[in-house]
Amino acid sequence: MLTRRSFLAGAALAGGTAFAASSTWRVAAAEPQELRIPELIDARSQGRSISLRAQAGRTSFFPGKESRTLGYNGSYLGPTLRVHRGDDVEIAVTNALDEETSVHWHGLLIPGELDGGPHQMIRPGATWRPVLPIRQPAATLWYHSHVHGRTAEQVYAGLAGLLLVTDDDEKALALPSEYGVDDLPLVLQDRQFESGRLILPEGMMTLMHGRRGDTLLVNGTANPVARVPRRLVRLRLVNGSNARFYDLAFADDRAFHWIASEGGLLERPVELRSLSLAPGERAEILVDFADGRAIALEAGPDTNAPMVMGMLARAADLIGRGREPVLRFEPQGGEAPGVKVPERLVAHERLDPSRAVRRRRFAMTMGMGGMMGGGMGMHGINGRPYDMERIDEEVRLGDVEIWEVSGEMMAHPFHIHGVHFEVLSRSGAAPGPRDQGLRDTVVAQEPVELLVRFTQPAVAAPFMYHCHILEHEDNGMMGQFVVR
Repeated sequence: MLTRRSFLAGAALAGGTAFAASSTWRVAAAEPQELRIPELIDARSQGRSISLRAQAGRTSFFPGKESRTLGYNGSYLGPTLRVHRGDDVEIAVTNALDEETSVHWHGLLIPGELDGGPHQMIRPGATWRPVLPIRQPAATLWYHSHVHGRTAEQVYAGLAGLLLVTDDDEKALALPSEYGVDDLPLVLQDRQFESGRLILPEGMMTLMHGRRGDTLLVNGTANPVARVPRRLVRLRLVNGSNARFYDLAFADDRAFHWIASEGGLLERPVELRSLSLAPGERAEILVDFADGRAIALEAGPDTNAPMVMGMLARAADLIGRGREPVLRFEPQGGEAPGVKVPERLVAHERLDPSRAVRRRRFAMTMGMGGMMGGGMGMHGINGRPYDMERIDEEVRLGDVEIWEVSGEMMAHPFHIHGVHFEVLSRSGAAPGPRDQGLRDTVVAQEPVELLVRFTQPAVAAPFMYHCHILEHEDNGMMGQFVVR
């Protein structure tokens, strides 16, 4: 599908730092480009029925340099889908690829047989028609391939897109909501290029810490520029990278307000000057561009990698790599009256931890032994690699449980399908500032306690829990559970 390159220890993309010739291409050839805004498909305007087509294509990330890619309804990534709370929405997904695929509705609270995981394969030429009951608050979700063993490659090639849930509570807040103008979808990815063409990194390093790239893309745009109005703007940030962690801040360290986590709006806005975002995580922020100054959103180096790879990344940081631009904002026009940051957002029902009927422990384990001996090795959960025929856990519908999650050798983003949860503690202490709100993905290395309520059945097909570093997931760092 894509050109493949094997990056071994001497030329590794350690912790997101590229020691490859292609980095010189990025510096020389990445001229500013207008930020691509994905097409918006509103389900209500389509009679509550949406069509998606997974297809192969060619994409020019740089002028005159075509790459083989995958996308939904296009050559790379997919349209933004907007659905409304209370509706039932049919999404017809046709597989026009020459291999199996699936579409996981990441963050949507729906039964297991509709979830789009490894058990809902779509054969080449076939169409899957799930009817999705939308019964959750407004939130920024996303959809992507979830084929066991091929998730990482298909997502890397472009099979991902945004899924927005809206409701009356959100509309009543009068938040910025003009799609593509003051309400921007931003899919953050890192990709590897060689002479301006997308390549697929391979090798032991890729298996260990996930595919990292030398070029940052936003909505598939390299070196992007977004023209925004001179007022408050809403940014919907999605970490769609295979493995890279982002530490985001503006070049002038201006403050902004974090207003939503994976599960939707927070109770109150949180003023921040930087924001971390792991693979699979989403965050909505409000940024004021009333001063009219052009400014870049930047990312610090990603040092989340095991052992020697992490040491190399930290060394690169020390010799001056520093922050790099993700997206440049250029405010346009005169200062416009706009909405203010609300003092309150939405109220949440708080679960009582005493309601938990069971505690389970999950350690994300890395298969170093086989790799050090020259073999492939296998990642796992609690030391066991994923087995599609094995049910790892059984949960009762309606129960509340405490899941204690930890990660071996590096930080891992842990995602649970079909639920939202609260973070109870981190390393036995109070949760951190970024642990607020309802979540479906959380970073864990030290033990993290999650309070999980199971509201969706998974009988005909199980739900997954896994590391959202996609190469870890594909290579066994995943389990599955039924809810009945």
